Amino acid sequence: QVQLVESGGGLVQAGGSLRLSCAASGRTGSTFAMGWFRQAPGKEREFVGVISWSGSNTYYVDSVKGRFTISRDNAKNTVYLQMNSLKPEDTAVYYCAYCGGGYYYTVPLPDRCDRWGQGTQVTVSS
Repeated sequence: QVQLVESGGGLVQAGGSLRLSCAASGRTGSTFAMGWFRQAPGKEREFVGVISWSGSNTYYVDSVKGRFTISRDNAKNTVYLQMNSLKPEDTAVYYCAYCGGGYYYTVPLPDRCDRWGQGTQVTVSS
């Protein structure tokens, strides 16, 4: 089993920044990729971005490119989502996801992400 625990959500004004963290534990295996997803009220869960094990490769949905950055610290088994220039439409519950092993340099398709944290609420006020 893989356990994921997110933290760092909160309320921020439009234009502000937040950094989310996700600590992974359990049977993660090696060279695993990690992702971030979000779900706004009344909408389906949406892919945000993904990062390779090495951290050298990332991929983001167009709506967050240039504003959000995913990074990771493998010594701490933690992945981060730095969110800048936040907009009200970024309001959602944010989930980190375990996306499987074998991704030292590459990143998987979002449908490879199949383990989820409990989520953390991000609210951006206008």
